[in-house]
Amino acid sequence: MHEHGSDGHMHIATEESSAARRHPEHVVLDIGEDVGALIVHTDASMLGTEIEISRTGQDARRAHKDVLEREINGRPAHTAVFDKLREGTYTLWVDDAPFFRDVAITGGAVAELRWTDAREAGL
Repeated sequence: MHEHGSDGHMHIATEESSAARRHPEHVVLDIGEDVGALIVHTDASMLGTEIEISRTGQDARRAHKDVLEREINGRPAHTAVFDKLREGTYTLWVDDAPFFRDVAITGGAVAELRWTDAREAGL
């Protein structure tokens, strides 16, 4: 079950949700050759928000990840991590609306997007 919070983002409404707990475990990324990954960094207000991703031109075919609380260098970090992405460009979606288009993924590499920086830049 999903519920929209006062910030307008979709949030998980169940207590047993994976997004409700901190995730200290390491993230293993499946990348190489023509397959890359994307880490989306957000602020704490997006915890539990479902972010969807689709290849450019394939808006109806989407995968999703929740923003989870992890730890980077001993500090809390709120991220959504997408791996196994074929090289190319992608669109990121929240609440069925496109937020960023033409996010470039390179095979064998990890791209990073700072959600707040990109929104302020008007991307």
